[in-house]
Amino acid sequence: MIRRVIVPTLFPPPAYAHASVVEAGTRLAFLAGSVPLDADGGLVGEGDPVRQARQVIANLEEQLRAVGSDPGHVVATDVYVVSGEPAVLSAVWEVVEASGLSAGPHASTLIGVACLGYTGQLVEITATAVVPDGAGS
Repeated sequence: MIRRVIVPTLFPPPAYAHASVVEAGTRLAFLAGSVPLDADGGLVGEGDPVRQARQVIANLEEQLRAVGSDPGHVVATDVYVVSGEPAVLSAVWEVVEASGLSAGPHASTLIGVACLGYTGQLVEITATAVVPDGAGS
């Protein structure tokens, strides 16, 4: 159902694939950006991108469950981090890598940005996932 592609003529990516191919007719879920807010709308991990990344992943897992999918079925993500420092981006990527999203590995882009939508927000992740047959029907 999902074929993950590492292109042998390109530099090997660390814990992600160059591309993910999904068979036609497969159901896909396009998830809105997961943010570091708790269920009451409070910011989790103010000033701490790693803690925010953990909350974002937890929220993303809830989104995936709600549509009948899971981290292993994620085929693509965009990871947004408010920072211009490669070390900060790498620290957030380590959380993504440890989360199971990279189990595929999925196709991903890690992006340093100037700001995100909520005051104090440092991390956001969008995702596309396969919804396995019989799930979320």
